[in-house]
Amino acid sequence: MDFQSVPAVVPADPTANATDLLVERVRATPNDALFSVPRSGEWVDVTAAEFHAQVVALAKGLVAAGIQPGDKIGFMCKTRYEWTLIDFAVWFAGAILVPVYETSAPSQIQWNLSDSGAVAMIVETADNFSRFDEVHADLPAIDKVWQINLGDIDKLSSSGGKVPDEEIERRRSLATGEDMATLIYTSGSMGTPKGCVLTHSNFVELSRNSAVALKEVVQPGASTLLFITLAHVFARFISVLAVHAGVKVGHQPDTSKLLESLGSFKPTFLLAVPRVFEKVYNSAEQKAEAGGKGKIFRAAAETAVAYSKAQAAGSIPFGMKVKYRLFDMLVYGKLRAAMGGNVKYAVSGSAPLGEHLGHFFHSLGIVILEGYGLTETTAPATVNLPSTSKIGTVGPVLPGVSVRIAEDGEIQVKGIDVFKEYWNNPEATAAAFDGEWFCTGDIGSLDEDGFLTITGRKKEIIVTAGGKNVAPAVLEDPVRANTIVGQIVVVGDQKPFISALVTLDPEMLPVWLENNGQDRGLSLAEAAKNPAVIAEVQRAVDQANSRVSRAESIRKFEILDVEFTEASGHLTPKLSIKRSVILDDFADTITRMYSTSQPTQGLSLA
Repeated sequence: MDFQSVPAVVPADPTANATDLLVERVRATPNDALFSVPRSGEWVDVTAAEFHAQVVALAKGLVAAGIQPGDKIGFMCKTRYEWTLIDFAVWFAGAILVPVYETSAPSQIQWNLSDSGAVAMIVETADNFSRFDEVHADLPAIDKVWQINLGDIDKLSSSGGKVPDEEIERRRSLATGEDMATLIYTSGSMGTPKGCVLTHSNFVELSRNSAVALKEVVQPGASTLLFITLAHVFARFISVLAVHAGVKVGHQPDTSKLLESLGSFKPTFLLAVPRVFEKVYNSAEQKAEAGGKGKIFRAAAETAVAYSKAQAAGSIPFGMKVKYRLFDMLVYGKLRAAMGGNVKYAVSGSAPLGEHLGHFFHSLGIVILEGYGLTETTAPATVNLPSTSKIGTVGPVLPGVSVRIAEDGEIQVKGIDVFKEYWNNPEATAAAFDGEWFCTGDIGSLDEDGFLTITGRKKEIIVTAGGKNVAPAVLEDPVRANTIVGQIVVVGDQKPFISALVTLDPEMLPVWLENNGQDRGLSLAEAAKNPAVIAEVQRAVDQANSRVSRAESIRKFEILDVEFTEASGHLTPKLSIKRSVILDDFADTITRMYSTSQPTQGLSLA
């Protein structure tokens, strides 16, 4: 199959904008909790009516401060309640938010704000302000700067008393579906960030249709704890969908406190990237290993995966059921409890999860719904549904969306979720479309049931000197799932064979070293040369190689003595690797791998 289309299930309303979603929610369930905020160690609910009142008060403050309809406001803030409060207040004031990642360098801040034409800036912390202030002189249009941690948002909310309700109603009603709702800049993994113009219809129609498609997930009483940055379209869309559907939302930006918050908030579904699920699995495995129960955990994991596969096939052997019940008491139940005990679903995006983890969590009673989308598609284009899912795929298309596979394997999308244009960049806009179809740059396939599988990025396909086409993700994803691996970058374009750069996970490494009889205090540089570490990475590489032909296999790898991070410039805010930057920065290392007859650290035996 090379085409899949599902008609919208909710009639389009070209006059509606994102503020209507909140107004409708307040009308439907004014006294139901829409958010919960941490105060003095407890979660305190905020009802739909209370949230709406706070949104209107802040919108009035923005109007009183001189914000005009159509003005663009830069916003740098971690994931917290105020993020969505400000988001809707800006819409109610008739303005447009331009999110800026809180990890952005001053040069990135300057580009996003100057290119967008922002006239004001909201930051959260003194550190955010400091980085913005480095380039403020180059942004003369920005004459208003507010800092959340200085109480500026509260002051704004108190300052708009003279602005009448009618003015806010007038302003919030100005935008129609085709008007810009937000300007989100791509993370820049492929060069200079481009501003994606997402419309009000993108948010409204996608929210309304997704709420129907995902009704089991966002049903009455549902709740979620957001920890992914709201500056990214993935979490941003879910936050808007939650307002529309009446889902209670909590926030925890500090992932070191995530398990604690999950235990107290007890969400019914999660939003995460695959790396989070890998961390949960690896941490549980190493904790079991440290307690002398590593063999039990691995047996439980093996049983969980086999049980899930048998369940999908429609027949579970009696002996497997007995083993499953035993491990449910010993292992699975404890993991469920660690995540709050109520999690039934987890929506995963940004990278392939892998079948092993999908089946493992499925056996815990947590259905991971992998989805696919880009900033340009307002996040989801396809997603597995509770009633219709296949582990290992990113699901069927959502209502109102169409997907086709071009002759070269590229995934193309059209429908209610596709962005309007790249801001101030007609050339890039024209290059991104084939008629009505947005060209994603991703390679994939549709099966006979219309489920999409992602193979890799079109621009990342490696062509070896022997003419073999290799999709890096096929090799990288299973290696990165290993406990001690942080990141992996497969290389080999126009080279005689495939090689890889590997970094270690500084968080998991000490635990693994101790569990394997090594010095847990080894530095990254020391661990990179440790025989036991090299052997473990070799094992991960060999497992990945077992899935591909010899011509596609990793023949050499080098473990680097550094970590890839956002700060180092090697990862995007959603933790995707900046492949071109890494290839440039480690060009000497790559040259050395291909100039020596023997591997620097590892040689695949597969």
